[in-house]
Amino acid sequence: MSIAEKIRQIAGEARQASLAMARLSTAAKNDMLLKMADALEAEAPGIIAENAKDLETGRRNGLSSAMLDRLMLDGKRIAAMSAALREVAALPDPVGEITGMRKRPNDLMVGKMRIPLGVIGIIYEARPNVTADAAALCLKAGNAVILRGGSEAIHSNVAIASILNRVMAEMGIPPAALAVLPFTEREGVLEMLKQEESIDLIIPRGGESLIRFVSENSRIPVIKHYKGVCHVFVDVTADFDKAEKIVVNAKVQRPGVCNALETLLIHRDVAAAFIPRIAATLEGLGVELRGDEEFLRYAPSATLATEEDWHAEYLELILACRVVTDMDAAIDHINRYGSLHTEAIVTSDYSRAQRFIREVNSSCVLVNASTRFADGGQLGLGAEIGISTTKLHSFGPMGLEDLTTTKFIVYGDGQVRG
Repeated sequence: MSIAEKIRQIAGEARQASLAMARLSTAAKNDMLLKMADALEAEAPGIIAENAKDLETGRRNGLSSAMLDRLMLDGKRIAAMSAALREVAALPDPVGEITGMRKRPNDLMVGKMRIPLGVIGIIYEARPNVTADAAALCLKAGNAVILRGGSEAIHSNVAIASILNRVMAEMGIPPAALAVLPFTEREGVLEMLKQEESIDLIIPRGGESLIRFVSENSRIPVIKHYKGVCHVFVDVTADFDKAEKIVVNAKVQRPGVCNALETLLIHRDVAAAFIPRIAATLEGLGVELRGDEEFLRYAPSATLATEEDWHAEYLELILACRVVTDMDAAIDHINRYGSLHTEAIVTSDYSRAQRFIREVNSSCVLVNASTRFADGGQLGLGAEIGISTTKLHSFGPMGLEDLTTTKFIVYGDGQVRG
């Protein structure tokens, strides 16, 4: 069987399995997720052994340290995957929720019921935890899911999915509702993107080139974000201790993720006091600083930033830094160069914080907190399926409710339309 034929078969079986998933009770779905969480922890050594094969291949192929960090699984990260499944199990089930019931002048009762989307295709790169996260959210929302991970994580993804599939089979739930494509060839992605009769939505997760490729080739609706050019603005009223902790955490904790800080904006009136302090701290942590001319006045060891730096998603220990004259300039910079992902302000002034929230064009805006909190788990969604910056259907980190849609429901008493 060719790759195209196999993918058509997988998609068709997922479509049938999605009908069974939509009928599952909340209790059954929660029980499934809890058993999946237990199974992942019980079989952690086997997952780590398969992950080691991917890491070795990645090193041979010259993956960056940031990419290898995304790829690596250990006992702690597998425990985190299991915890995410348990968190999703504990979340309210959106399926079947009825909202907006109202009586019309014709005496009809009209409302909306939340229902699963159907079959969701996830295309992602070197983060095997996405396999468990995506499965948990899609299945809890009553959907079937087809996962196509990157070739660099093929052993890890197959190992995780096999464990989850076994739990489903033991519970009498169609394993076809959770499929991992075993093909690493790009042909597999192209064929998956043609299955508009079986797949309802595509969500790509990964680098900008992957997401653009998916968007340009898909016959199926795509929810996406291209990159995370995230900003922190240190306002004139900022507490420097808070600002330093926030900037360091946002840039250094995990520089290879999309909610890491990429551009630091500093109000001109605090530049002389704050820049030497933050520059010394960041450079001591191995961060390369690229600043505008005014930033370099206070951090002479930094290099001069170019126009490309304001657009850059480095995903490394590199930070673009700019001194801005006021909040207007900070907001203008973010709205010009940002990617609608995540922005933060450090300020002690409530009204200025509120203005920043209102005027910054982004899917997640934080006050006095690190951009690293732009994450479904941290925002109370359980594990996230991805981040959308498209504004249609969903905007920002996507959780359970974003994997459903609504249909109109109408109650009558024999009415006919004249």
